[in-house]
Amino acid sequence: MKMITTTQELAQACAKLANSDFVTVDTEFLRETTFWPKLCLIQIANPDYAVLVDALAEDLDLEPFFALMRNTDIVKVFHAARQDIEIIYHLGGFVPSPLFDSQVAAMVCGFGDSVSYDQLVSKVTGEQIDKSSRFTDWSRRPLTNKQLAYALADVTFLRDVYLFLKKQLEQKGRDHWVEDEMATLSSVDTYRSDPAKAWQRMKLRVRKPRDLAVLKELAFWREQEAQKRDIPRNRVIKDDAIFEVATQKPATAEALGHLRTIPRGFERSRHAEDILNAVKRAMAAPEDELPEIPRGRPSPDGASAAVDLLKVLLKMKSESFGVAPKVVATVDDLDKIASTDGADVQALSGWRRELFGDDALRLKRGEIGLAFNGRQVVICEQGEPVERVENTSRRRSGGKSSKSKS
Repeated sequence: MKMITTTQELAQACAKLANSDFVTVDTEFLRETTFWPKLCLIQIANPDYAVLVDALAEDLDLEPFFALMRNTDIVKVFHAARQDIEIIYHLGGFVPSPLFDSQVAAMVCGFGDSVSYDQLVSKVTGEQIDKSSRFTDWSRRPLTNKQLAYALADVTFLRDVYLFLKKQLEQKGRDHWVEDEMATLSSVDTYRSDPAKAWQRMKLRVRKPRDLAVLKELAFWREQEAQKRDIPRNRVIKDDAIFEVATQKPATAEALGHLRTIPRGFERSRHAEDILNAVKRAMAAPEDELPEIPRGRPSPDGASAAVDLLKVLLKMKSESFGVAPKVVATVDDLDKIASTDGADVQALSGWRRELFGDDALRLKRGEIGLAFNGRQVVICEQGEPVERVENTSRRRSGGKSSKSKS
């Protein structure tokens, strides 16, 4: 099985691939020893043609591939698209559009939360993917025919999956549900790595504004250093060390070297000076300019029980409409809804509000309840006998369930 290794071959292949209204795309990459993903292989297919591109081939220019990804007349179909798009954004400087993520679409069509590609292929096509090449080192050359066949299957089966899900969405009238989700995937902000926001990815273990100021300076420095050197963040300095420096605030190399989380001899490296300068900047900040410690919103009495009740409603609604609960509302959404009717969450807007949000607020206000009807949990209007609930539920959902067969 041959891989494309020259720019001319890639240009010819992309010209063929462009003769369709959609292409399926996948990438194989490594990032264990780098900050940025190292692209190794690109797989692309349309209904009649499929190719493998050796992204490590010497002198290969990926511009024909980028041009295909920029073509707005062609839908780019991925499964669990975020990491693939991150690579394209990093190397090409743009986000492909329009997009279709089969994992998101599958959740909307009732295949459960975060369904894997091989599970989805099995349910849609009945085919089983050989996963023995799953942990391949895609940077090694040559790749075996078995490894290449495994990689190609990531886009050839995806064609049938896409057509199936597209039809399901059209039949259920849920095209716009997926479009809402694609808006986040299509946003450049999703893939930007802003060093000034690097501290937000850390689970905070500081309690004082001055400590947080030091932590933010250190996280900013580490992010820039990791990007510049293209190494994982923890290869620069580990999270535990950042937290210890933030709380101990060493002013000298000797004090830095005495910290438990700092490797022996690190205080003599050039990075030690960077860390001490970061501490110095944070210590020089005026009191009135120090960052506030993020505080969790206090939950009202009974909020925990309210969230549990909302979870039951969410599960019931999701099963009724054949959609994964994760797509409708997160636990954080439920917590915010339990705290305030005006919560700024996706679950209280658009189709999610129609499916779940309005009833969530009604349940919270006591206008409706939940009851057992046989083995089913059903919505019961206030004062309504349980035996009438089933008919009421049918009227509310249009007399039929939209749950898909999976």
